[in-house]
Amino acid sequence: MAEAGYRVTGRVQGVGFRWWTRSLATRLELTGTVRNMPDGAVVVHARGAEDTLARFHVELADGPPGARVDSVQPLPFSAAGVVDGEFVILR
Repeated sequence: MAEAGYRVTGRVQGVGFRWWTRSLATRLELTGTVRNMPDGAVVVHARGAEDTLARFHVELADGPPGARVDSVQPLPFSAAGVVDGEFVILR
């Protein structure tokens, strides 16, 4: 089991990015969290198979329709808010 954190910047708030991320993570069978940050970024923490996390990273960089992703920067993984077997949107 691998773990990764990401800080996604660009036009990623107000465009359904968190809901899209949750849907993608659920489809890829990842657990973790996604949260909007006050500075306009979105922070994601995910846990799953290493190859699946690599695919997740690529998809995050593309983002959903309506979003514009400028960067996906690595962060240390944080288990805060992570619920086993679920990918949740945090407030």
